[in-house]
Order: sequence, then C-alpha cells, then structure tokens
Amino acid sequence: MSLLSEYTKKEQLLKQLSEELKALEGDQRLKNELEFKSKLEELMTEYGKKARDVIDLLSPNDSLSASQSSATNGRRKRKLKTYKNPKTGEVIETRGGNHKALKAWKNQHGADTVESWVVREEE
Repeated sequence: MSLLSEYTKKEQLLKQLSEELKALEGDQRLKNELEFKSKLEELMTEYGKKARDVIDLLSPNDSLSASQSSATNGRRKRKLKTYKNPKTGEVIETRGGNHKALKAWKNQHGADTVESWVVREEE
C-alpha cells in the first residue's frame, strides 16, 4: 500500500470518527452520564474515597469475587475430570476436552459413552 493511499484512508477514517464524536456529543444520555461522573468524582474527593471503595460499598459480594477472578486471569479454573476406559483400564485426567486420547475415545465410542466413564471430578 502506498503512503498516499494510506494517508487518504486514515484521513477518511478520521473524518468518520469526528462525525461520530459530534453525534455522541449531542446525545443527552452522554451528557447525563458525564454529569453523573463528575458529581460522583466530587463526592469521592470530598470523602476521600477511591473507585474501589465505592464498588466495595455498593456491592461487597461482587467486589470479592471480582478481585478473586482477576487474580486467576479472569477465568475460572475448569474441573479436573478423571476418565477410566472400562475395556482397557486406561486412565486420563484432563481439565478440557482437547486431550488427544480423549478425543480418540469419543470418536470411537461416542461422547455420551465416554462421559459415562468419568470416575472423579475435582475443582
């Protein structure tokens, strides 16, 4: 891509974004939210509170689980499943369905049958 065409493309994008920004600035909902935000920040400053303090105050249970989930990278850990093939006695432990041998079993015997082979599930 030539430098001139890239410049033209960026210029068009800038024009489109500025039009969208002007439309947003005229939206009454945005004005209300900005007013709410500024009043909330004034109150937080007046009482010496931070955003985390307000969140903890308004929903203590949610903030506890949010801090725990952020420590685990935002995803909850999958359950460890242990499968035992009754025909061969082979055991597979996995946290997901992307295990090579487990996929082979599911292709050969069917997913429902293999799921019935679960002998243990752990957190």
